[in-house]
Amino acid sequence: MIGVPRGQPPPDVDAIVVALKSRTSPPAEAIEESLAALQWLRDAGCERFYFKYCSTFDSTDEGNIGPVTSALMTALGTRFTIACPAFPENQRTIFKGYLFVGDVLLSESGMRNHPLTPMADSNLVRVLQRQTRRKVGLVTHDAVAGGPDAILERFSALQQQGFEIAIVDATSNQDLSYLGAACANLRLVTAGSGLALGLAPNFRPAAAQAAASALPEVGGLRAVIAGSCSTATQGQVAFALERGVPGFRVDPGRLAAGEDVVKGALDWAAPLLPRGPVLVYATAAPEAVKAIQARLGVEQAGQLVENALAAGARGLVRLGARQLIVAGGETSGAVVSALGITGLRIGPQIDPGVPWTTSLDDAPLALALKSGNFGTRDFFLKSWAVLR
Repeated sequence: MIGVPRGQPPPDVDAIVVALKSRTSPPAEAIEESLAALQWLRDAGCERFYFKYCSTFDSTDEGNIGPVTSALMTALGTRFTIACPAFPENQRTIFKGYLFVGDVLLSESGMRNHPLTPMADSNLVRVLQRQTRRKVGLVTHDAVAGGPDAILERFSALQQQGFEIAIVDATSNQDLSYLGAACANLRLVTAGSGLALGLAPNFRPAAAQAAASALPEVGGLRAVIAGSCSTATQGQVAFALERGVPGFRVDPGRLAAGEDVVKGALDWAAPLLPRGPVLVYATAAPEAVKAIQARLGVEQAGQLVENALAAGARGLVRLGARQLIVAGGETSGAVVSALGITGLRIGPQIDPGVPWTTSLDDAPLALALKSGNFGTRDFFLKSWAVLR
């Protein structure tokens, strides 16, 4: 569900995710939206809650991970929870409390140049402690490797020492499996999407439905919209262009000058869409992003691009595009909002952490909403085969 839902939940689902565009909101606004989503879920009968954030834990020193976690704990009356953004299948691992991206520390990865939430500190205990008054501790890998009982023993020891939130090491799916079992009775967990692998066995019915990821068939034309400037998305854009996908670059400088770049992109796309996928992108190298931010300001530069790509998405749908890939978390939020989408049915996985979805509409759109840092270099091209 996109944004805080209204009314009753869909009748034919087993789990609901409420997606909020709150990563870079002012902390008070992020808390307000999160508490409203929590109340809706509680009213719907939910008893266990999962606050999901990015596997790169990116945030500012003010929030929003710490403030939202603390607010949720207060609302639920829980005195202890965990924080674990690890997602080993996407090379996000935690060891001794330090977050790694592949073989390098988070602070040495491309995230150090993130245009909105640059990460200069890889120590998650320090990062989270700057955002909350609650005492933040650590469950190291030796305890995690000992299995659920050893993890629970460490949880108990931390609570006796006054810790309320624990960063938890994890370097493999097995670690997440152990952690998921240890968290079975926690009313609230906070994590990246990886921990869902470990939590699922706590709730999965004995006869899980094999067809749970089946989606209704969606025809129509195909387009890719890329706003992320992450290293992964830069490679995916380059790969698609190298393989002959027509591309139109949205230039923030031209947007700032008042040019109707969106109209130009749609006029360019109209004759090309019937022949195959088109790519509309604002993806650029960190140096180019910093230059435009210095000229326009961080917030204005980001808003200009988001608004343009969102308007471009509306125009592409009017031109007949019904299968859309969107790269970038902020971009995805802007696009689904612009398209008036209130809910998505989750379908088959393309790459770890990235599925196809269809909108909950009478005339659904097929959407692959991709975190900027996720996906293989050929992600855009191979996605269409998964949808078939």
